[in-house]
Amino acid sequence: MKRPRGIGAILGCAGVCMLLMASSAWADGNPFVGRWHLNRAQSKAPPGDVLPADMTADFARVDAKHVKWSITVTDAQGRPSVESFDTPANGEFYPISSDTTAAFTLNGDTLQGTFKGSAGETDTLTCSLSEGRRKMTCSGTLARPDEAPQSYVDVYDRM
Repeated sequence: MKRPRGIGAILGCAGVCMLLMASSAWADGNPFVGRWHLNRAQSKAPPGDVLPADMTADFARVDAKHVKWSITVTDAQGRPSVESFDTPANGEFYPISSDTTAAFTLNGDTLQGTFKGSAGETDTLTCSLSEGRRKMTCSGTLARPDEAPQSYVDVYDRM
């Protein structure tokens, strides 16, 4: 399954689409839109997994109808990789890669996402914002066939 690490992937997911300034995101009334940076010190990877060396998520659009974002993940060797996603946010599953589907919903200051892989694995996460909307916390669960579910927490700081 190709899951954006973190939002994130965020919802993966994971950077998230176009780089937008936080002030414009707030002016539009959309608290998730903007650029977010993984806070490695406050995040917790699932057992046996490691956090990437660096990760940035850029949300261009997050509303009740659509989620559009990109994620930039830098590995331990300093190599960045960028993936972009663009999907409806109606709770229905849509393909985001050749072997993964994702479903998203937005309920106020909570963004929920579920990623499903072709081998039966799922990654379910819920992202919420701090009171000042300067921090996003994504709590998730990875579930693989014949394995116990594993929890993780990805914490992001608004850039």
